[in-house]
Amino acid sequence: MDDSELAESALRYALETHADADVTVMHVVGEPSSMLGEATALALEDDIEAAAEEQASEVLDRARAIAAEYDRDIDTVVDMGRPGRAIVDRAESFDTVIIGSHGSSLADRLFIGNVAQTVFQRCPVPVTVVR
Repeated sequence: MDDSELAESALRYALETHADADVTVMHVVGEPSSMLGEATALALEDDIEAAAEEQASEVLDRARAIAAEYDRDIDTVVDMGRPGRAIVDRAESFDTVIIGSHGSSLADRLFIGNVAQTVFQRCPVPVTVVR
């Protein structure tokens, strides 16, 4: 889940459609490098994992608030790296993946759209893309 409305829609879809399932929300923070915007800050941190958790906290707090609207608890996971690859790498642990089709800005639409496409093409479990 990123901070887009479509990611929130995907979570709502998961909570409504899979009412009896355990739901895990994953947020992927860019891998540390001097070339990746927000990930640059991670590269400068002493505790990269704690910094990634901090970057993800707002999105995951929103996810927990949405789950509370459905009187549900969710698990949360923070990963680092390329979002599509990170999702595919963890997918075998789940029955299905539900993902928003793209982010809210043009850049997000291009990037997240590519994430959804990567997940859809490479995922070892069924994928639902929510628009």
